[in-house]
Amino acid sequence: MEFRKLIPSRFRKGQTVIPVVRLSGAIMASGSPLRQNLSLAGVAPALERAFSMKRAPAVALSINSPGGSPVQSRLIYSRIRELAEKHEKQVLVFIEDVAASGGYMIALAGDEIIADETSIVGSIGVVSASFGFDKAIAKIGVERRVYTAGTNKVMLDPFQPEKKRDIDYLKSLQLEIHQVFIDMVKARRGARLADSDDLFTGMFWTGLRGRELGLVDACGLMAPSLRERFGKDTELKLVTQPRSLFGRAQPGISADLLGGAGSAMAAELPGAVAAEMEQRALWARYGL
Repeated sequence: MEFRKLIPSRFRKGQTVIPVVRLSGAIMASGSPLRQNLSLAGVAPALERAFSMKRAPAVALSINSPGGSPVQSRLIYSRIRELAEKHEKQVLVFIEDVAASGGYMIALAGDEIIADETSIVGSIGVVSASFGFDKAIAKIGVERRVYTAGTNKVMLDPFQPEKKRDIDYLKSLQLEIHQVFIDMVKARRGARLADSDDLFTGMFWTGLRGRELGLVDACGLMAPSLRERFGKDTELKLVTQPRSLFGRAQPGISADLLGGAGSAMAAELPGAVAAEMEQRALWARYGL
């Protein structure tokens, strides 16, 4: 081993260190004990640490997300941009398997977006999904009793037949959110976008096609791209969530399956299974 490698990177002359934050999972406000997901509360500590590295000329973000909550996506995007401007750092986004829907919204925080040629990018749209149980409960002889104050409190209730006015209202909300997403893409990508009728239809593409459409700037991998840009001796430093006094990871980027009490885990398991199914459906849409 070279003696130089024993010296902390911050003391090596001419050594460039690029902090890397990995943002992986479906985007949801609440965590799941079965699978990691993304929320502002979870990723904020790692982002703060990465952007606070004074000598780093840039921060690299590795994104692997099929999307999820539009609110959490915008919150994470906004926090990245705030930190980039505050610390005057360039943001380089690298896409792994997928950055679609909310995942691509977060990717827009990058000054440059680099994807593998086989990555999945895009899906600039809004989707809502549910199940209808009204026929099922009628078949098994269950009578559901709901009492409300307010005529719209049971709008889109999955245990009642669908109503056209409820669907129309939901679609009006989707159109508003979709327009916000479109405006973000146009503001961040600008003249780089190709003139294509498919861009904002919810369609998704490979990284190779995404480059042609202007959704990404280049195709490549993180390590070689950063070393080509900042020098062959560039060191990539993975920045993770902070740990507690006793070394246990604090709640954040990934869930600790065995960290909670058994009773708490049992109580949360039904909801966790439902959340896992929802996340599985998000990934499955892109063949993952």
